[in-house]
Amino acid sequence: MKKLLFVGAEVMPFAATGGLGDVLGSLPAAIIEESKGEVDVRVVMPLYGSISQEWRAQMTKVYEGYISLSWRNLYCGIHSLVKDGVTYYFIDNEYYFNRGALYGYGDEGERYAFFCKAAAELPRLVGYYPDVIHAHDWSAALVPVYINQKYRQIPGYENVKFVFTIHNIEYQGKYGFEILGDIFELGYGAISTVEYDGCINLMKAAIVSSDRVTTVSQRYAEEICSPEYAHGLDRILRTCTDKLSGILNGIDYNYYDPENDGAISVNYGATELDKKCENKKALQRELGLPERTDVPLISIITRLVSHKGLDIISQMIYKLVGQKDVQLVVLGKGEAEYEHFFRGLEAAHPDKVRALITYDRDLSKRIYAASDIFLMPSKSEPCGLSQMIASRYGAIPVVRETGGLYDSIKGYWLNGDVIEGNGFTFANYSSYELAERTVAAIELWKNEELRARFTEKIMNVDFSWKNSAAKYLQMYAPLWED
Repeated sequence: MKKLLFVGAEVMPFAATGGLGDVLGSLPAAIIEESKGEVDVRVVMPLYGSISQEWRAQMTKVYEGYISLSWRNLYCGIHSLVKDGVTYYFIDNEYYFNRGALYGYGDEGERYAFFCKAAAELPRLVGYYPDVIHAHDWSAALVPVYINQKYRQIPGYENVKFVFTIHNIEYQGKYGFEILGDIFELGYGAISTVEYDGCINLMKAAIVSSDRVTTVSQRYAEEICSPEYAHGLDRILRTCTDKLSGILNGIDYNYYDPENDGAISVNYGATELDKKCENKKALQRELGLPERTDVPLISIITRLVSHKGLDIISQMIYKLVGQKDVQLVVLGKGEAEYEHFFRGLEAAHPDKVRALITYDRDLSKRIYAASDIFLMPSKSEPCGLSQMIASRYGAIPVVRETGGLYDSIKGYWLNGDVIEGNGFTFANYSSYELAERTVAAIELWKNEELRARFTEKIMNVDFSWKNSAAKYLQMYAPLWED
């Protein structure tokens, strides 16, 4: 049996803040299913203080002791549980991980250096020696570095291969060289591995230390080889194109399932738009909007930051809301500028707009289920899950052609009587193009016959993990055979 160990800073449903957690919460089980049980898949993450007692009660302590990190001798507990056939390991150190949030601390480099050192030690501590270790993002980037530098001579580590996945290239783990030894426990021999543009760059180190490098869509794999998208790493990535690939993420079809979702008001399938409409009326009542089924409900569910397209939305949305008979619901938190902007939009149009400056997963699902049109005009988007979730719940996506948005949503057009595409797309980062495509989506929505056919089509697009898991297995295959 092949052995695969995922290493990541967050995993759903235990503790997560975004797409990384969704991937590590779904992909491992999908790989087991797609391989028909021929791969022993395990996952290691920190034991955060926010992990609920419900999960802790199911854990078994499998190791307790100390590991070194430079001059430090640090407590390390390892707990495990099995869920959906996947064994999950949790690295316990209360000083580093029993905090109020997952991220946002001044000692982030030290916290995740400890996590990576513990993950590197884990095979010999629990007796599980993987054939492939698959590390995710900068917070797991030191795992291949540590094993290549320190563990290759230890029995069980000699032949392990590495895959490193870039979820968001903007966050690279950059530090000054003054902490190379003191924090990261690396000597001068590691400088050629970790150095990039005059500083330590952990993501660069993982890229050059791994046998394969992946990212979360094929388009993003191409984009990050250019200066516009790479945040400085394009030079190193262009030297690694032979081992770089993109595999589009999926979504959890059990968690995002309008036919069985307990968070929404009325369950429905692709041919039951009358039931979807009941969710729209329920949300309108919940939010105090006029209860109307004859207007399209447009939604935006996102972090309120500029690269998510909020700047071009802000340039066109007042005119759209003012001139069109629509309703708009915005859900998210982020930069104060955009929080204030949407509050102002609601104040100007209290009968049309609701700005919900929060984040709530159940509320987001109620909004997806109620929505007719979903806006996601990102400046850059490695993969994006929201456009897939919106499609799953029958909301017509309007997206910019970048990253995973390009790979997952193709532009609508009528080929005779045949509907092509599964959304509305535009190429340039332009508020004019966003407005034009949004109006086009509204016009389609007004045509009840086309709306019903198109909604059924987009709800039946397969965004499950099955296809992605098969591609990951193809990517792992030559590593297992070496």
